[in-house]
Amino acid sequence: MLGPLNAGPLRGPLVHLLPLSLDHVEPLLRAASEGRESYGHTFVPDNLEDMRRWVEAALASSAAGAAIPFATIDAGSGAVVGATRFATLEWFIVPVPGLPNASPSCVEIGWTWLSHSAQHTHINTAAKLLMLRHAFGEWKLPRVMLKTAESNARSRAAIARLGARFDGVMTTWLPLARQRPSAFYSLLASEWPANEARLVARLSRG
Repeated sequence: MLGPLNAGPLRGPLVHLLPLSLDHVEPLLRAASEGRESYGHTFVPDNLEDMRRWVEAALASSAAGAAIPFATIDAGSGAVVGATRFATLEWFIVPVPGLPNASPSCVEIGWTWLSHSAQHTHINTAAKLLMLRHAFGEWKLPRVMLKTAESNARSRAAIARLGARFDGVMTTWLPLARQRPSAFYSLLASEWPANEARLVARLSRG
């Protein structure tokens, strides 16, 4: 449960992450309809009814304190180009000296998809930079987790470029009907300053 954690709009010079709402249903569908060949590993609705249900499910997860979903906005054009979220909050099992008992140990950044035209651009890096800055800078978390399908080479390469370390593959963490081996990665607070500088430099180079 995300409990007391919250995140309003996250805004940067290249990308805005706005709290997801039903107003984003149609713009998200337009983004998802540009080209669908890259969605083999990710469920991205392809019609209005399914997209509305997808957004409603994300909002229900948010209301339950289990996730903080965003619509991803290209700051240059103002267009909705995809979605992402914070989720899967983990908690220390035993008290840690110097930290409140309610202090979380980790949050996942995931459920990310982008329109065809936004892929292979600055959008994903800029969005992840905003989220990682919020997780480490505002929430003071010691660790951020990312995961993707083991077979999704493109997504795994993108995660590695963020500076995240490969933790291993888990094969049985999903319900049986959706079971797939997933590759798990993590980024530690102690590693963040160097990786933040590298991501900023990459974005400045275009």
